[in-house]
Amino acid sequence: MTTTASPLVSCRYATPLGEMLGLFTPRGLCLLEFTDGTARMDTELRQVEAATRATPQASQNAHTQALGEQLVAYFDGRLRDFDLPLDLVGTPFQQQVWRALLEIGYGQTWSYGQEAQHIGRPTATRAVAAANGQNKIAIVVPCHRVIGANGTLTGYGGGLPRKRWLLALEQAGAPPRDLLDGA
Repeated sequence: MTTTASPLVSCRYATPLGEMLGLFTPRGLCLLEFTDGTARMDTELRQVEAATRATPQASQNAHTQALGEQLVAYFDGRLRDFDLPLDLVGTPFQQQVWRALLEIGYGQTWSYGQEAQHIGRPTATRAVAAANGQNKIAIVVPCHRVIGANGTLTGYGGGLPRKRWLLALEQAGAPPRDLLDGA
C-alpha cells in the first residue's frame, strides 16, 4: 500500500525585516521563517517535511495570497490579528504553548512565567521558553511578544533586532525607523 504525501505549498515574501518563507499544508500555515537564518530554517523545514512526508512546491493559492496581503498590512501597522488557518506541527505541549501565544494581544508582552501560568503549568517556565524557541510560525504565532521576567528582550529565532523592531511596531502602531541599524 502506498501512502500519498500531503502537498506542501511554499511561497516567499519580501518584508521590511528580510525575506520570509511560508509553507502551507492542506490544513493551513505550518511554517513562516526568515530565510537568512538558514540553519534554523533548514532544520524547521526538515521537521515539517518529516511530519507531513511531503516536499514543498512553490505555488500561489488563496492561502499564500492571503498571507502575503496580511503581512503587508501588518508591517504597515494596519493589521493587528492574522486570519489564517494554522497547522501547528509539534508535540501536544508545544501546540499548547503556541496556542497560548495567540492569546497575547497586539502591543502586549508576557514573560515566560506568565505564559507558563496561563497554560496551567506554573513550574514549566523553561519548558515554555524551549517550546517558544521551536515555534515555526514567526509573527503570526507571536513568540516575539514574550520577554524576560525582568522586562529584557530574550531570545528570538529571527534575532533580537527583529524582535525589538516588531515590538516597537506593535507598540507605536506604525513601522519604526532605524531600529535595525547597528543593532
